[in-house]
Amino acid sequence: MAEGHSLNETLGLIRVVSTDAAGHARLEYEAKREQCHSGGVVQGGFISGWIDAAMAHAAMARNGPGIVPMTLELKVSYFAPTRPGLVIAEAWVERHGKRTSFYEGHLKDAAGTVLAKATSTILLADMNRVVAASKKATEDA
Repeated sequence: MAEGHSLNETLGLIRVVSTDAAGHARLEYEAKREQCHSGGVVQGGFISGWIDAAMAHAAMARNGPGIVPMTLELKVSYFAPTRPGLVIAEAWVERHGKRTSFYEGHLKDAAGTVLAKATSTILLADMNRVVAASKKATEDA
C-alpha cells in the first residue's frame, strides 16, 4: 500500500482500509511529531491532504482506473486539534457527474472524534490525457 511511494510515506499512510464502487473510501494514517507545529498540533496541510486523498480514493473506486481525480476546489473546516497517533480519513461521493463530481469527507481520531470535515469539487480527468500531458511537460522542461 504505502511502500515505495514517497507521497504516501510523507503523509504517513498506514493502509487503505476500504473502498467501494458506490464511491466510499476509508484510509488510516499515522500523524507524526514531524508533521506538527507548535504545541504538538498537526499542521493543517497534512489534515487537508489526508481527507483529499480519501476523496481521491473514493472517486477512483467509483469511476474505475481510467480516470484521474483532480481537485478543483477543497474546503476544510477544523473542529479540534489533531495530535500524533492514528487518524482515519473517510470520504464519500455526494453528487456524481460525468466530468465533475462533489465529494465530502472527514478526519477522525482513534476514539471516533471528528477533527475536521471537507468538501471537494473533483474533475474526473481521462487517465490517457493526463499521462500524455505530464509526459509532454517533463520532456519540454
